[in-house]
Amino acid sequence: MLPHLDGSGSTRVVVTGGAGFIGSHLCDALLARDSHVTCVDNLVGTAGATRNIDHLVGDHRFELVVDSVLDWASNADLAGVDCVFHQAASKNSVALDDPEHDLTVNGLATLRLLLRCARDDVRKFVHASTGSVFGETNQPHDDRIPKRPVSLYGTSKLAGESYCSVVGNTFGLDYTVLRYYHVIGPRQDWSERGGVVPIFARRCLQRRPLKIYGTGEQTRSFTAVADIVAANLLASDSTTTSGQSFTCASGVAVSIRELAEFIIEETGSPREIVLEPSRAGDIEQFVVDNGPIRELGIEFDTDWRALVRDVIAWIKASGAVRTREP
Repeated sequence: MLPHLDGSGSTRVVVTGGAGFIGSHLCDALLARDSHVTCVDNLVGTAGATRNIDHLVGDHRFELVVDSVLDWASNADLAGVDCVFHQAASKNSVALDDPEHDLTVNGLATLRLLLRCARDDVRKFVHASTGSVFGETNQPHDDRIPKRPVSLYGTSKLAGESYCSVVGNTFGLDYTVLRYYHVIGPRQDWSERGGVVPIFARRCLQRRPLKIYGTGEQTRSFTAVADIVAANLLASDSTTTSGQSFTCASGVAVSIRELAEFIIEETGSPREIVLEPSRAGDIEQFVVDNGPIRELGIEFDTDWRALVRDVIAWIKASGAVRTREP
């Protein structure tokens, strides 16, 4: 059982990036457990919008701090905080535009937050990372194989992982690293800088052509956001996850072309696909080994078509169809 730290029978937790796609779902789950949640987000990832957490505003157990993690961690008082769920991150698209900013967010901000957690005796630090730290390999992703990122994003996220290990070992901070793979679900960014599923869904509903970078034969392991949330809660609760890294992926392998064809069929969109040159740092194949985290009790939803249908339904209801992007 988690310790109760605020005198009301509830734990105090921090979710960085809590106004984003994954972070907002995690905030929901933590409030459902009666935790007091501090959400730290500069709202850059949502273009200034609070739509993902508007339903939480007014709950006395929820606090939104609009600030960058880098700046906030410089002066944060984390005394009495039970767990920090570090979801805030720079995305691959940001890394290509501004590599130094990418490193600042994924590396320096993570280090600064880790040091604050260690200083203030935070019980647990759960760090969101990515399968991109492994780079291009045909070996199943787990800690037995080398990490050789081929992208700026993967390199900066590996720096964050490394800081977790070093700060944890040096200062005794309990941490767990969760590596995400192609998470999908409601609230995901539908802009051209967002995830491939909502981008494809929006463009099809607008009856616009789909752009595929590369051949379309590259595979992805689409994973339900609900399963990622469950993995975060497990990492926080379980003592057996201390100092370990886990692959958080459904294990399914879906090609981008297969995804495109499915969304076209589901939406009744014209079958128009445009192939563009591959982008720097894009990985062709993701081969995952989710055995270790499944052994701890996480069962992943492998019905990727049903998950994609949910995203399509959400896109229709959200008004994104009226959003015209290049």
